[in-house]
Amino acid sequence: MRAVTWQGKRDVRVETVPDPKIQEPTDAIIELTTTNICGSDLHLYEVLGPFMSPGDILGHEPMGRVVEVGAEVENLAVGDRVVIPFQICCGSCFMCDNGLHSQCETSQVTSEGRGAALFGYSQLYGQVPGGQAEYLRVPLADATHIKVPEGPADSRFVYLSDVLPTAWQAVEYANVPDGGTVTVLGLGPIGDMCARIAAHRGYDVVAVDLVPERLDRAKARGIDTIDMRSDKNIGEIVRDRTSGRGTDAVIDAVGMEAHGAPGAKLIQTAAGFLPDAVAQPVFKTAGVDRLAAVNTAIDAVRRGGTVSLIGVYGGEMDPLPLGTMFDKQINLRMGQANVKRWEKDLMPLLTDDDPLGVDTFATHELSLEEAPHAYEIFQKKQDGAVKILLRP
Repeated sequence: MRAVTWQGKRDVRVETVPDPKIQEPTDAIIELTTTNICGSDLHLYEVLGPFMSPGDILGHEPMGRVVEVGAEVENLAVGDRVVIPFQICCGSCFMCDNGLHSQCETSQVTSEGRGAALFGYSQLYGQVPGGQAEYLRVPLADATHIKVPEGPADSRFVYLSDVLPTAWQAVEYANVPDGGTVTVLGLGPIGDMCARIAAHRGYDVVAVDLVPERLDRAKARGIDTIDMRSDKNIGEIVRDRTSGRGTDAVIDAVGMEAHGAPGAKLIQTAAGFLPDAVAQPVFKTAGVDRLAAVNTAIDAVRRGGTVSLIGVYGGEMDPLPLGTMFDKQINLRMGQANVKRWEKDLMPLLTDDDPLGVDTFATHELSLEEAPHAYEIFQKKQDGAVKILLRP
């Protein structure tokens, strides 16, 4: 089959690799019809290279049809149309029973001290072959899938793999009061969808970015925006719009590669060029993220408000301003999205009315063979790239 493989920093290639096979009786094989590039894939493209191996298959936002099932799979049949969540979960352990599917005790990557295994996301999360390919092996398939109806195009449902549940959880964790206010930092795919969900739920949303096309997408949906290129401090602008308080909540949808942190960027870049055996311990025990977005969130949220972190962070030595957080009595929620937990909340929104605009959410639809170009324009924020769908 053809698959998108990691070959080095900023080097992805489409190669012919062996077709996946059933390895365990709980596996299924999916023929993919649509697979997306996620903003967090860019972390593999840039800073998390020490945990990747040449030939690793990327991708964790796929959907398609079941073509084979293992002997112990009970909830899937050949021909079923399914979305595959980005995390692998059993659906029946203590964590899954408590709605924490991203911490599944059956698939936890204990060797790395991490939660549930993820498709296509490095040694840290199990080095499981990903879904930017023609076929995908799905472990623990009875739980690691979402069945979707026939009829509507893939773009109606494919975001159930990551974008929709991740954005929904970010808004849930933000704990915005009825009719309250929320600032969304970053208008990549997740931040854009966070802003849409928050507005749909009746909150007063302020969305922040520095890419004109991304700001225009939010404005087109009636969402207030702040251009980060303004000379004025973001927190000051937010307070000016909220009677001097700040918003009830701030969602950080940026993560470890935030703009405005040159020192941490230098550390990340330097570590990325070290041999893997040296760089891995550096990232695990002394990693430092670019915290400009976190610090902006802490500044912009009102006293007693909530900061919801949904952007990916990986540092172990990040210096947080705990004195300010304590003084402002800030609530902090974070973590990988628990995809299956939010399935029932999200399905009713994927109707013909399309209140979240999923049918037109993608900015680009390209062939799988065009993946290297797609990664480049996404990483460089060129050609208005916000969300890219690949067609195997």
